[in-house]
Amino acid sequence: MKRSSLLLLALAGLLPAAPALARTCAVTIESNDRMQFSVPQIRVAADCTQVDLTLKHTGRMPATAMGHNWVLTRTPDFQQVATAGMRSTLADSYLPKNDARVIAFTPVIGGGQTTQVRFATSKLTRGGDYTFFCSFPGHWGMMKGKLVFG
Repeated sequence: MKRSSLLLLALAGLLPAAPALARTCAVTIESNDRMQFSVPQIRVAADCTQVDLTLKHTGRMPATAMGHNWVLTRTPDFQQVATAGMRSTLADSYLPKNDARVIAFTPVIGGGQTTQVRFATSKLTRGGDYTFFCSFPGHWGMMKGKLVFG
């Protein structure tokens, strides 16, 4: 091997490895005045490093009467978080403040409105058990689904 080739190989070993490419995956889900999400399950590919989730409220009623949001928790935490949220206010999106069990959430919106949340998939485990739901009081019993990562 030539000296220049050996030198290049030696220098290549000193360089840090290239960082993995970040991939943002976009997801859109709709809600309506009949307390329904448009899909019962959301799949996020394993190579997604973050998720941009858009929630569209296709109904007409205001947030105070028929508001919806999108909240993600581990399934074992879902019911406790939803119940605790009923003691909160619309301004707090009907969620307990700074609750570590909440992985991601959007604010509560009314009919005709759209909102977004971006979250890192580093908060998720491949094959983990996750539930998304609307935390508006009384809605989470019907407005819920599964998030599958991986």
